[in-house]
Amino acid sequence: MDPSSNGILSIQGDSTTPPKKSNFSYSLQTLSVHADDPLNVIPDVSPPIHVSTTFRYSDDPEQLVPVADIQDSTAEDAHIYSRETAPTTTRLETILTQLIHAPSLTYSSGLSAIHAAYVLLRPTRVSIGDGYHGTHGVIGIHKRLHNLQTLPLDCAAEDLHEGDVIHLETPLNPTGEAYNISAFAEKAHSRGAFLIVDATFGPPGLQDPFLHGADIVMHAGTKYFGGHSDLLGGILATKREDWMQTLRDDRTYLGNVMGSLEGWLTVRSIRTLELRVNAASRNAGELVAWLDRSLRGEGEDAKLVRAVVQRVQHASLQHADLGTSTVKGEGNGANGTEGGWLKKQMPNGFGPVFALTMKSEKAAKYLPSKLELFHHATSLGGVESLIEWRTMSDRTVNRSLLRVSIGVESWVDLRNDLRRGFESIKDLV
Repeated sequence: MDPSSNGILSIQGDSTTPPKKSNFSYSLQTLSVHADDPLNVIPDVSPPIHVSTTFRYSDDPEQLVPVADIQDSTAEDAHIYSRETAPTTTRLETILTQLIHAPSLTYSSGLSAIHAAYVLLRPTRVSIGDGYHGTHGVIGIHKRLHNLQTLPLDCAAEDLHEGDVIHLETPLNPTGEAYNISAFAEKAHSRGAFLIVDATFGPPGLQDPFLHGADIVMHAGTKYFGGHSDLLGGILATKREDWMQTLRDDRTYLGNVMGSLEGWLTVRSIRTLELRVNAASRNAGELVAWLDRSLRGEGEDAKLVRAVVQRVQHASLQHADLGTSTVKGEGNGANGTEGGWLKKQMPNGFGPVFALTMKSEKAAKYLPSKLELFHHATSLGGVESLIEWRTMSDRTVNRSLLRVSIGVESWVDLRNDLRRGFESIKDLV
């Protein structure tokens, strides 16, 4: 297989009918629907879920191959036990390989995928900044296991050594701000270190970290790939064949495989990935622009917004990184590099998540209960809009901070809901 191809892959099937193949190049939205067509050996348009944990060997003794002699353990007819491979998750991985532009493996959760990456690389040092507290929890486990050391994300390149890791989360949780992948890749590779990019907040269609030098790309599949707040899953992708084989073997023995139900739900959801992400990202862009204008004193809502909101954070507001700022020294490149890299990295939008810092902790605590269209809940990436008083699940953040995950509703309706909410809490500041 050529995982870098944009065409539909041909995968060996378990039928005497040859699988369909195509030499054409297709867009993301088409691949989301058709990348797994070569696996369709039954007439069902909607792929069935396979719940079996074990699979019969061939009745023909001549077809029996000892496990040590199997050349392609990913073939559709090679399933033995679902802790290794299963039809439903193999289908999902076939689609993901096309969308992420590298061979991809699924896991039981995003954190199990991060753990698998660190089991693979076993770095002595990891350079990491703020971001998802769960990632820091996994790194804490590895500190306990083999004395892993942490360095700040903006450490000098000389502090890194061969085999070390830069762990870059972009866009960043919980603020939705972005970092320059190319700059951090150059920094890592100049020292023989590796770059892991957690691209959960920037799924396919918004950014492709491999274009900018990532060695491993991770996604919490629970979020945008799942898209309906009803599954847990994680994804790792890499273009290194030796790493992919080790990851596959490790997954078998760690047992952190995605279940067949979760795989089936993700296949269902991934068909609309680009539609959902683009709609939510556009909505977020409109809302952030409204909030930003209001905070700058522009528009009819300026007085209300400025009374309750201290700050809004989102990648679309990184003017230096977009090349639209004249203020020197701003920017989220490695070691403060500037320029228009962000529009190149995220040409189609800047993601559906942003953060609000309210004028008081009490305002942040009470606002979610005053909204009708935003669910007060953790997580993100679903079709519904969520708002979270972030200190409910992350002990490291400012207690006046709200994380906002925008869904596919009308942005005007969401704006009006926020406006009514602001009005109801203005006396709490």
